Amino acid sequence: MAKPYKHGKRGGGKFVQLPEYLQRTEAWATMKPGPRALYVELKRRFNGSNNGEIILSHRDAAKALNVNRNTVTGYFHELQERGFIRQTEAPHLGPSGIGLASKWALEEAPTKDGKAAGKAFVRWRSNSESPPKKRDTPSQKAGRSEAEVIELRTNRPKKRDAFA
Repeated sequence: MAKPYKHGKRGGGKFVQLPEYLQRTEAWATMKPGPRALYVELKRRFNGSNNGEIILSHRDAAKALNVNRNTVTGYFHELQERGFIRQTEAPHLGPSGIGLASKWALEEAPTKDGKAAGKAFVRWRSNSESPPKKRDTPSQKAGRSEAEVIELRTNRPKKRDAFA
């Protein structure tokens, strides 16, 4: 007969649960690994009763994900755009002059103050109809139109073959 399970033994530590309905959404399926990892990090800090007061600064998130602080900013924006998280309190200086980090809410669960879960990620759809944005060429950055660029290219003297 097997011994009953005792807490603290055999790896009975914390875990992060990602519901199946969340993973089946288009918002999750089309998201890159970086924002997904950030979502898992936010979910790690959720204890079941602190939704809306999950504290995670960009600096701490960057350290946890082993990426640059500037990179993490894009991850936060993408998670907010797709409806997975919501910022409940912006970073600011506290009364003693010490900076206080942002507070976040996961949109899959109700917040601590009783506000219902938004679940906007379920309704999120990609804009596949619009073509991807083209990068500006160096000539476009210099203020030249496409017609001017073509004219410059066609009026160039042709290279002479050295063996002709």
